[in-house]
Amino acid sequence: MIIIKSSAELEIMRRAGRLVGRVLQAVANAAKPGATTAELDQMAEQMCRAEGALPAFKGYRGYPYSLCCSLNHEVVHGFPRKEPLREGDLLSVDFGVLLDGFYGDSALTVAVGEVSPEARALIDATRRSLEAGIAQCRAGNRLGDVSHAIQQVVEGAGFSVVRQFVGHGIGRGLHEEPQVPNWGEAGRGVKLKPGMVLAIEPMVNAGGYEVKVLKDGWTAVTVDGKLSAHFEHTVAVGEDGPRILSLT
Repeated sequence: MIIIKSSAELEIMRRAGRLVGRVLQAVANAAKPGATTAELDQMAEQMCRAEGALPAFKGYRGYPYSLCCSLNHEVVHGFPRKEPLREGDLLSVDFGVLLDGFYGDSALTVAVGEVSPEARALIDATRRSLEAGIAQCRAGNRLGDVSHAIQQVVEGAGFSVVRQFVGHGIGRGLHEEPQVPNWGEAGRGVKLKPGMVLAIEPMVNAGGYEVKVLKDGWTAVTVDGKLSAHFEHTVAVGEDGPRILSLT
């Protein structure tokens, strides 16, 4: 069942989303060569708790950290670690909070120092695909319009869309209906209505779309070892267009 949020609930989700955005911006600014993702994880949790919120991922289905830190060929759900970041790394960070009974969720990919032209192009295409998907989040459109817009941008740039993981509805639950694939046909799927809230999150690989999960049970990596990038926003469907809830 897809849950429609009231205007009051959307305002709470806006506060949760704004906090997530601030934390991720601080994490991105600190993601320099020599920093560790373990330090970034601690910083994210401290900022979250200082605002009276709980880190959404810590303990969720057994995930042991507050921040997901996926490096280079890691797609999503990577563990923070003590090894320092290196010049040229590509770091995807995903973070969520629970604030006053509602969740916020967002992700971004950061270039650590100077990265390769391919990495830059991958970041750019993934960000643009998210923007294209968000632009379709208006009342009367179909879920497939969102998915198709993302896929067009990604494949038009010569990259591939991960199929194993998708976006999702969000609200009082971190993962609600509907699922939001990053590929699909325009004009298909659920009709979008005002008050729907979606976590739209394209995961994009430089090579093939195939991924596998490592023995830790969480970290997903590209099968071919090529780079991956990930961007996400929490977005409310509006009569007059999308409302991004996870902007600072």
